Amino acid sequence: MRVLLWHVHGSWTTSFVQGSHEYVLPVTPDRGPDGLGRARTWDWPTSVVEVAPEDLRAAEVDVVVLQRPHEAELVEQWLGRRPGVDLPAVYLEHNTPLHGEPDVPDTRHPMADQDLVPIAHVTGFNELFWDNGAAPTTVIDHGIVDPGHLWTGELPHAAVVVNDPVRRGRSVGTDLLPDLLAAGPVDVFGMRVDQLPPADGLRTHEDLPQARMHEELARRRVYVHTARWTSLGLSLLEAMHLGMPVVALATTEAAVAVPPSAGVVTTRRSELREAVSHFLADPAAAAEAGRHARAHALEHYGLPRFLERWDELLAEVVR
Repeated sequence: MRVLLWHVHGSWTTSFVQGSHEYVLPVTPDRGPDGLGRARTWDWPTSVVEVAPEDLRAAEVDVVVLQRPHEAELVEQWLGRRPGVDLPAVYLEHNTPLHGEPDVPDTRHPMADQDLVPIAHVTGFNELFWDNGAAPTTVIDHGIVDPGHLWTGELPHAAVVVNDPVRRGRSVGTDLLPDLLAAGPVDVFGMRVDQLPPADGLRTHEDLPQARMHEELARRRVYVHTARWTSLGLSLLEAMHLGMPVVALATTEAAVAVPPSAGVVTTRRSELREAVSHFLADPAAAAEAGRHARAHALEHYGLPRFLERWDELLAEVVR
């Protein structure tokens, strides 16, 4: 099967293209948002091919995975086919509902109330909170390419992964960093983390390649998921695969993705700080929680299960 999709979410796409299909990605000369092509910082198989927009009509695409509302128009312009009518299609929703008018939980999904293109949500929380109307929906949980059980916990530091923490602020829990620093040193990884104001005990690690970031995360004693309002962060699932104990806010899908044996999930600031302090001070407890985290992640967020569910959905819309 030849699957057309745009390179929108690099980590998710890295897992998706591990399947048995051929994956067609639009590429433009400027490699902008509508033509980013193949990843530069992830390892993708040769089954991922770049095709210029003017060549897509001859690309013999079998199905398209839409991820942004305007991509349906691009399909019509570039392929001369209408998603859900002339070309089988799925709309993949990565995100929690957006704040606006109307506000959550009354936010209408852009594909609400049509019945030609099913909406695939990456978490049950997202499917529950978006107003999908009468549109057909399904949930396909994330799947992670297993980096291996790399945790050593040799550094008694907490690790946080967040992109753009200054601009995104409270949504990703940037304001919680002082609470974590009260428990011990904190290392923050991600894009534009160097914009954080300096603080004693805070170190930033700007946009490392994925394999290097996994190695560095695994040296830290505990992973902390600070996001208040975002879809289930793949960095959280990666940390669990690495064998890291987890301390997370009990918000969105994280409230059900992390079992009690894998760490602490809470809405209390004091419990967040106390849990981090506990794992920093007790390497044995951290190791035990990390083993449970990895076992749970492999069972519920492993790559085989993810690819199997996507194969089922693609076969359903194509037939």
